[in-house]
Amino acid sequence: MSGHRIEKINEEIKKELSYIIPKLKDPRVHEFVTVTDVHTSPDLKTAKVYFTSMKDDEDQVLEGLMRSSGYIRGMLSKTMNLRYTPELTFVYDTSVRYGMHIDSMLADLDLDGSDSNEQQR
Repeated sequence: MSGHRIEKINEEIKKELSYIIPKLKDPRVHEFVTVTDVHTSPDLKTAKVYFTSMKDDEDQVLEGLMRSSGYIRGMLSKTMNLRYTPELTFVYDTSVRYGMHIDSMLADLDLDGSDSNEQQR
């Protein structure tokens, strides 16, 4: 299958999941859950859904999403025109937290060099 078509399907699944997930009734899945990426297999049988949560409860959110995966897949099949609706696997995306950590480390650095100029005098 064409790589371009897979990319379009991934984006469409990501968009649809961003509408479906906030409407879940599971209390473990809250409105601060964001789908960051989707990777669908070439045969469209499986899809890895990467998500992040602004709260520090990724284990609970992951459990809630896995328990709701059948419902989410059913809703996805109603909104998308695919022969097969992929089986969803949810994975917590650590890149956002890692990026925030790097950002805070960079903010702590003295980038203007004012301390080093004073030490040289």
